[in-house]
Amino acid sequence: MSGEFISLFIASFVTFFVLIDALGVAPVFASLTAQGSASYRRSMAVRSVFIGTLIIFGFAFFGSWLLNQLHITIDAFRAAGGILLFIIAIDMVFERRTERRENRAESVMADSEAGPAEEPDDVSVFPLGIPMLAGPGSIATAMLYMSQSDDWVAKGAVLSAIAANMIICLLVFLAAGPLVKAMGQSIAAAITRIFGVILAALSVQLLIDGIKGAFGLA
Repeated sequence: MSGEFISLFIASFVTFFVLIDALGVAPVFASLTAQGSASYRRSMAVRSVFIGTLIIFGFAFFGSWLLNQLHITIDAFRAAGGILLFIIAIDMVFERRTERRENRAESVMADSEAGPAEEPDDVSVFPLGIPMLAGPGSIATAMLYMSQSDDWVAKGAVLSAIAANMIICLLVFLAAGPLVKAMGQSIAAAITRIFGVILAALSVQLLIDGIKGAFGLA
């Protein structure tokens, strides 16, 4: 592998690892699927990761075409993406993102308990597939990285980073129950806050690059 591929893969992997936040989604997945059987939990894990991957890859490939149709420049999109990621980072640092995820989980669980059923409702599309895995941050970042990639080596690095993160999500989901018990709420909260600080730095850099490009300051 070339140095360029490895460098871009690492940068993309870290960004998507922070954005998708598999460890942060794991407690939500565990609570949403707690009432189901082992086969139900496995099914929800596989389907939610598949749906999330499909959505992110779709925007990664067709995002640039969408921007062109809307007459949006890449620098404007880069700056907007930086602002969006910064808002997500603030939410992660102050645990607002976790609180919203728990509220979604409680809402879905309440709906599934409204009447008798052999298995809980299908939660693979919503809220797991979207917006927890394929959220606005990960979608926007996939579009951004792919639009910045000049050749298929760079695009391959970005797509490989996304795929690697989704594989990690699948593994985390399959081990969600024991993992959540081992981590505890305090450790999970600390990890989410650390990821939030890293994401804030990445978002500010995107915003600076977008402003430089838009005003020809580079």
